[in-house]
This record gives sequence, C-alpha cells and structure tokens, in this order.
Amino acid sequence: MKRFLRLPNALVATNVSRVPDALSAAAEPTRRRILQLLASGPRTVNDLAANFSVTRSAISQHLGVLAEVGLVSNRKEGRQRIYSVEPTGIATLRAEIERFWTDELDLLVADANRLAHGRDRREDHRPAPTDPPHTDSSQASQADSS
Repeated sequence: MKRFLRLPNALVATNVSRVPDALSAAAEPTRRRILQLLASGPRTVNDLAANFSVTRSAISQHLGVLAEVGLVSNRKEGRQRIYSVEPTGIATLRAEIERFWTDELDLLVADANRLAHGRDRREDHRPAPTDPPHTDSSQASQADSS
C-alpha cells in the first residue's frame, strides 16, 4: 500500500494569509475580482468559483479574508451562503484610496498617459522654436550681388 504525503497548497496559503486592512485585502488579484463580481449583485460561493481556475475552497478562503476586513458579508439560505459587498466596508476602502491619492500620483498618471501616447515628458517642457537670426539687409544684398 502506497502512502502519499499531503503537502499544503502553498500558493493558497500565501494568498489568503490574514491581512490587516481592507486595502491590503482588496489588493490581491483574486479578491479584487471577487469584489468586482459581487458588485453586480449577491452570489453563492459556487457562482463565484465558476469564474476562477482555483477550487471552491480557495474562493471560500478569499471570501473569509474579505469578510474579516468588512468588505463582504454573507447570509445563509438553506445549505448555501450568499455573499454580497458590504457598503460600509467599500466606503471605508474608498476613503483609504482617496487619502492615498496625491498630486504626485496624478503626475505619475499623467506621465504614464504621455508615454502611452508616444510623447516624452521632456517634449512638453521644451521652449518654443525661435525665429531664425535676423541678418542685416545690407549683408543680404551683398550676398545677392556676388
């Protein structure tokens, strides 16, 4: 009889480790996608899991993290849990993001947009071309007569 050593799923364990705040929880790509899906309305774990390549159990763990930081809530209907976004948690997350957003980030976005459209930031700061140097009309006449 063969015995197999069962190793924990390190990827799942890493991604669902407990996080201290809503911003950190929502930063993880799978949890961010879960929030996007729940924004359209309440869903069961099975409904959510159908959108991912990870197991239903992994999605449940992600939902646990989101619930722990107050971004989602759930209610039990029969044998299923229905998850939905928690408006007060989302409002708190939004306030955190707005506090984080600064003029420097606005400038960073502007620079990124310039680069995306093929313009270098230095182009925006170059002085306008000047008129060619003026020549003395008598010099021009002498050059014409030569």
